[in-house]
Formats: sequence, C-alpha cells, structure tokens
Amino acid sequence: MLTSLWDRDVAGFDADAITMRMVAHLLAAREAMADHEQKRLALGYLQDAWTEACHDGIEGDCLAQTALFLALAELIRTYGEEAAARYAENLGPRIRNGEFSVDLSRQ
Repeated sequence: MLTSLWDRDVAGFDADAITMRMVAHLLAAREAMADHEQKRLALGYLQDAWTEACHDGIEGDCLAQTALFLALAELIRTYGEEAAARYAENLGPRIRNGEFSVDLSRQ
C-alpha cells in the first residue's frame, strides 16, 4: 500500500508531475472564475456609466453606437482585424436567436 509521496515515487509514479498537473488544473479553474467575475463587474460598470449618460441626456441609440465602436476597436487592438471581423460575422445569428434581447436592468 502506498502511503506517502516517497512511496509513490518509489513505485514509479512521478509525484512532481502529478502535483504540477493538479496545480495547473486548479489555476485554470481559478482563471475561468476570474474571467466570469471580471465580465460580471464590467457589466456593472458599463450599466452604471450608461445610466449616468442617459441621465445627462445622451440618447440610448447614440450610446449603443458608440459602445459598439469602442468594443470593436478594442477587439481589433487585442486580436486583430480578421479575428474581430469573424467575431462580428457571428453576431447576426446570435441577435436573431434572441441572445441579446434581455432586460439589462435585471442583470
């Protein structure tokens, strides 16, 4: 019966490799949660800015067009024009499927 890391090493297991795989898996899970949390926080910041701009008299259509421009500019800066274009090409079906037809005040 194997009872310690030393015994596992002796039995032919590479404890360091197993530990590294476990750590990598845990870090990947943590990063995924961090990404989800960042998106949740970002949505909150954008909703607050949107509300404030509307309160100051900026029309929603103007905000939407400006937000799309800034979002696409950031995607291009981050991933390049071709990747951003492919992303934009996939928006039509997602819009038609109702993916963006939500009441943002509830999110």
